[in-house]
Amino acid sequence: MKIKILGVILAAALIGGSNAIHAADKPARPNIVFIISDDQAWGDYGFMGHPQIATPNLDKLAAQSLTFQRGYTPVPLCRPSLASIVTGLYPHQHRVTGNDPELPDKGVKSQVGRTLPQYARYYQTIISNFARCPNLVRDLTARGYVSLQTGKWWEGDPVKTAGFSHAMTVGTGKGERHGGKGLEIGRQGLQPVKEFIEGVGDRPFLVWYAPMLPHDPHNPPADLLEKYAKVAPTKPVAAYWGNVEWFDRTCGELLDYLDQKGLRENTIILYTTDNGYIQSPTNANRFAPRSKLTPYEGGVRTPIMVSWRAKLKPRMDQESLASTVDFWPTLAALLGTEAPKDLPGINLTDAAAVAKRQQVFGESSAHSIPNVDHPSRNLEHRWMVDGWWKVIAPDPRNRPGAKPELYDLKADPWEKSDLAAAQPERLAKMLQQLDQWWSPERPTAK
Repeated sequence: MKIKILGVILAAALIGGSNAIHAADKPARPNIVFIISDDQAWGDYGFMGHPQIATPNLDKLAAQSLTFQRGYTPVPLCRPSLASIVTGLYPHQHRVTGNDPELPDKGVKSQVGRTLPQYARYYQTIISNFARCPNLVRDLTARGYVSLQTGKWWEGDPVKTAGFSHAMTVGTGKGERHGGKGLEIGRQGLQPVKEFIEGVGDRPFLVWYAPMLPHDPHNPPADLLEKYAKVAPTKPVAAYWGNVEWFDRTCGELLDYLDQKGLRENTIILYTTDNGYIQSPTNANRFAPRSKLTPYEGGVRTPIMVSWRAKLKPRMDQESLASTVDFWPTLAALLGTEAPKDLPGINLTDAAAVAKRQQVFGESSAHSIPNVDHPSRNLEHRWMVDGWWKVIAPDPRNRPGAKPELYDLKADPWEKSDLAAAQPERLAKMLQQLDQWWSPERPTAK
């Protein structure tokens, strides 16, 4: 697999110039690896208590990490979720709120329209919204890191839009909707990652490992499908469970490789899932209600891990709240660098900041963006977790007639009992706090 390289090996592309290259020569600078699962429910891990799914490699990583079992993605859809990880911003801030634009010709599918020149503006506007934001990849590359993109990627050319020095994804042309050749990673082995690491020499590196796993197609290796067919309630569920363990195997191969090369001690590993997923018991490769694309726990909750064996003491945290918008502030603190001061996240390795936090926030929008110039107009819900209480507020424009919902996650982790009518005062207070976080602008009626 050929990996695209930004010019001559970072000679001019490293925005930090000669000073950044000197910094890169310092052996103490840690490497960084993002591991991002694609479409996996928060409970679908051994260490999270799943009775059948085996994830021995991620269980081991969790035991070696600062692990937050109550982590959240601020949005239950892959493209805006990945944009939030990279920028440290909420979707309404980075303005990537859906996966695709709605086109003026309703007869043209978005997957087809991206190849037609007359619709280029709709796709480019979303990418430009992302590219205008500072992001952690460009920041680290500017500081002397060599960086590789693999797997899921929506925002065009990863080199141009995010500052990666190397990329599997081309980002333009047919088949490049969400990763192109990059989507081969994991499913077809890890050789591009290994070749990249072999070639960086003494420079610190950043690897973005975001395979399309356990995302459909749910076509796991035969031994895994056979294994789970014996214990899963249906064939579609067995196939999904097999994909989960397949993903875990690829993570084990990556982590073992870092160990074999003597790199693991001084490598920061950050783990999360882009969004939740609950497999439909009857429809293969389709998700059930209250999972992906929804503000319920099945769509937004995910374990979050931060591992740096040379520096961080492992701890399993079952109470505190974490969010993927915390990754950039956390990395900046660990590296001793500056992050933008207006980022909403916190440093997850700061015990006092974690203990002080009481709330995490998020939003969910329609899969496609009806107006790329006003991307928040596809908003469907805002939500907030406050301690163990959760409020979900439907947007009146896109969810007319829907009422706010209130859940006690301690007693009801799968949100089966809506307590909004029983606790009106708590509901009103939490809705007010949600508005204080972000209240979307309503367009003037014409």
